[in-house]
Amino acid sequence: MFYPEEIVEEVRTKNDIVDVISGYVKLQKKGSSYFGLCPFHNEKSPSFSVSPGKQMYYCFGCGAGGNAITFLMEYENYSFVEALKALADRAGVALPQADMSKEARAQADLRAELLKINKLAASYFYYQLKQPQGKPGYDYLRNRQLGDDTIRRFGLGFANKTGDDLYRYLKGRGYSDGILKETGLVSIEERGTHDKFWNRVMFPIMDVNNRVIGFGGRVMGDGAPKYLNSPETRLFDKSRNLYGLNYARTSREKYMLICEGYMDVIAMHQAGFTNAVASLGTAFTLRHASLIKRYTDQVILTYDSDGAGVKAALRAIPILKEAGVSAKVLNMEPCKDPDEFIKNLGPEAFGERIAQAKNSFLFEIDVMKREFNLEDPEQKTRFYNRVAGKLLEFPEALERDNYVQAVAREHFINYQDLKQLVNRLGSRLGPAVRMEAQPGASSRREKKREKEDGIKRSQRLLLTWLIENPGLFDKIQGIITPEDFREELYHQVAQMVFDSHARGEVNPAGILNHFINDEEQYKTVAGLFHAELGESLSNEEQKKAFSETVLKVKKNSLDEASRNAADIAELQEIIKAQSALKTLNISID
Repeated sequence: MFYPEEIVEEVRTKNDIVDVISGYVKLQKKGSSYFGLCPFHNEKSPSFSVSPGKQMYYCFGCGAGGNAITFLMEYENYSFVEALKALADRAGVALPQADMSKEARAQADLRAELLKINKLAASYFYYQLKQPQGKPGYDYLRNRQLGDDTIRRFGLGFANKTGDDLYRYLKGRGYSDGILKETGLVSIEERGTHDKFWNRVMFPIMDVNNRVIGFGGRVMGDGAPKYLNSPETRLFDKSRNLYGLNYARTSREKYMLICEGYMDVIAMHQAGFTNAVASLGTAFTLRHASLIKRYTDQVILTYDSDGAGVKAALRAIPILKEAGVSAKVLNMEPCKDPDEFIKNLGPEAFGERIAQAKNSFLFEIDVMKREFNLEDPEQKTRFYNRVAGKLLEFPEALERDNYVQAVAREHFINYQDLKQLVNRLGSRLGPAVRMEAQPGASSRREKKREKEDGIKRSQRLLLTWLIENPGLFDKIQGIITPEDFREELYHQVAQMVFDSHARGEVNPAGILNHFINDEEQYKTVAGLFHAELGESLSNEEQKKAFSETVLKVKKNSLDEASRNAADIAELQEIIKAQSALKTLNISID
């Protein structure tokens, strides 16, 4: 850990999780918890729970869970230390010098040095732009109608034609070849050393905290490739970042504009559309969409109006939908891209086009229509059938009918005819037929898996009950111990829960901190504390369920112990305990 456990706990306990998450998610109180729409997956009914008592959040839909620190890590894409510092600042806690292991210190120092070098490189490129040797780059930017304020805001610069001047500059600042190689800014080979970028206008790429993590470069002249990005480094992962997001995330608009390149983003920001972002020289991915979802659930695609731009929009639409982001598509014609549109028609016209942006589904239908000659009756029929099939993508009848009406209206199709066609096609396809399990090995494996899942569920239920109601520890005393949680991770967590109870407090959010460096374990542990209990233990049915759960956990523990008994004497003791279970009565009254 980077900081002593007591410091982490002080920061966490001084940040009420409901207050923290309320800044990102609209929450409503239901019983002892708060619920809202999960920010980490698409849902229409709130399954995202925030518990003031546990100081934890958990989504019963996607399994995301954790405490205030991990929420910031997930939502803001922060490292553990960044999240801890943000919460410390929020609560007014002064963090001491981090107590790191030798390896952790080395990693943190390397990351800090790489950020420092990137900042130096960005300043160097910016300086070169204003020098005589940077004139080609400066003229290019001015010809693209960028003002000096915009150039300064985005830190635009120039990499000289000389192949190693950045390398020599950084070496002069005392940096070794080893660390310079880590930056991705230089190539160090047996044949010699040269800069990654030369004769290019430079675009510093910043993370959401305005730190330079990489660069993009646009070649001057006819060189190839036209645009070049930094390689993947310890700082730069193009699938986890969007160009311009450091500014767009603070925009007051309720939506974001997604475009294709640096110049489009910069031109839109200069024209007042400060909510524009672009993917970094790569196809738009689900990670990009999930990143956007942290800040908005609405986007407008402003890709180029050519064939490649249309294909890019068609690829992005289902990705955004999967992430729970609603998309519209902006009509750029007669211009090619946002930069050209704003230059020729002006910001006001661009704003009007934004207001007229087309629903993404209707855009898909428009593009589909281009494949058919509607003067030909056969092709017209095929088009209608394709539309009907597309409309079946909406599982909810009401939403589907709304789109049937919209498509019928836009394409002059009789509404009733289209609705009947959709219904007939849906009936013909029908629901998927579930195959009955065949007897044999696969069936036996399934039953075994179901049994194992049932045992894990019982252990999850028991841990959740104990955390929700610490008084239950007295009811299971002498019956259940941490040793009865047989799976390694479950046992480890149970030991922490029992130990914390013995110290006089059960602290699930604190326990979770121990697993923060292992994402898979972290998610499992969060789930252990959030089994769905249904009603409280105030009625006879729930009391019976608790008793049965305790017995299941104990029986499984004894059964496993019997299979691993070291000798006859130990086995006889286990058999006695198994017999005693049959008459055991667990009362929680």
